[in-house]
Amino acid sequence: MFHGGRIKAMPPKLLSEDQKNVIIRPLPYCSEREIQRYANARKFPIIPCNLCGSQENLQRAKIKDMLQAWERESPGRIDSIFRSIQNVSPSQLADTELFDFASLGLTADT
Repeated sequence: MFHGGRIKAMPPKLLSEDQKNVIIRPLPYCSEREIQRYANARKFPIIPCNLCGSQENLQRAKIKDMLQAWERESPGRIDSIFRSIQNVSPSQLADTELFDFASLGLTADT
């Protein structure tokens, strides 16, 4: 949304574009903080990865910082953002592929 001009999110279960694989996003309803606490309690090793967006100065890290700042200002905001992608109203968005705005009009009572 901020950089690509699209609203997209990966759902918990997704059929790949080629329709050959089902992609499962693990733990979508758990906060990163909860996952971190669990991983620490279980003493899971941290495996270095430079493919998953953990490098410094990437847009992903900047957005994470922004979200954390919003959460400090307004606790619950991240949960609200997540809920918003579960409650989409296509007619309230501006996507002409989802809603026919051109033919939208009032009908006269006869």
